[in-house]
Amino acid sequence: MTRRSAHLLLSVLASAVVATACAGSTTPAAPPSPPAADEAVGRFASDNPGSVNTYWMSVPDGLLVIDTGRNVSGGHRAAAAIRQTGKPVVAILITHPHPDHVGGAGALREEFPDVPMYASEATAAWMRADPLGFYPLARQADPDFPAQLTYPDRTFPADQVLDIGGVQLHTAQFGPGESETATAYYEPASRILFSGDLTGEHVTPALLEGRSCGWLTNLERLAQRFPDALTAYPGHGSPDESASQIAEQDAYLRTFRGMVRPATLAESAAGADVAPDELRSIVAELDRQYPDFPLVASLPNLQELNIAAVAGELRAEDPLSTPLVCR
Repeated sequence: MTRRSAHLLLSVLASAVVATACAGSTTPAAPPSPPAADEAVGRFASDNPGSVNTYWMSVPDGLLVIDTGRNVSGGHRAAAAIRQTGKPVVAILITHPHPDHVGGAGALREEFPDVPMYASEATAAWMRADPLGFYPLARQADPDFPAQLTYPDRTFPADQVLDIGGVQLHTAQFGPGESETATAYYEPASRILFSGDLTGEHVTPALLEGRSCGWLTNLERLAQRFPDALTAYPGHGSPDESASQIAEQDAYLRTFRGMVRPATLAESAAGADVAPDELRSIVAELDRQYPDFPLVASLPNLQELNIAAVAGELRAEDPLSTPLVCR
């Protein structure tokens, strides 16, 4: 993404999210319940629209918490659910630096002050630099987003094995796709995979950074990297069988690109630009094919923004150098 296109995206998003925030309140979620005693992983899902997951995994020494939620109150609500387990938190792990996954970090640090917070070196660096200005935008849209971000105090290089809480977590680092950088965490004994936003279960994803091809290549690598994963725990939506969840996300992205591509051709109605009628037609077809896929962000025009971002991506692609998985 160029700096010019990033600024354009952010200006469009700022208008959209502020309008959404002023339009009304979100639907309140039911009070969190503790997981059953035999469940390896518990989950707190924030309110809709744009529900996001915080997980906690039982390990020999206590609990590993994965991602922190979108804002301060979300972090505290997740902490309340975690405390109901009666187990100590031994570490907090971050999958990627998008605001809806790190906004509750300060709340969790307040609730569990002596617990180390882990992220990859790339994710920690992105959080501190915020090159696309996502965090000020999040504060503008949500008064509950923290005024000062809380950063990880433990970082690790790409593709490391972490000894935490009595287990070994295998990590895999991914480049630009759904986000600029992302980390998946895999625990081989339980075959549990925390996939972050690399996968989502029956949700409309955010393609706003215009890297759907990178996302497809990341999914291919994710499947190859952890072929024995049994259950994937995504950033948005419910846990599901890992291979089918990866396949579903792959199919959605391919379908989306296939819908948008004809509208970017020179012979289309508006040439390389997406004409209003084409835009409405693509949205209608998405609604028809995916009627029960809630939005991962509180943007009522998320589909239109996704289409604009992917159309720009497709116009810039060179067929000779585009990875085979994206063709």
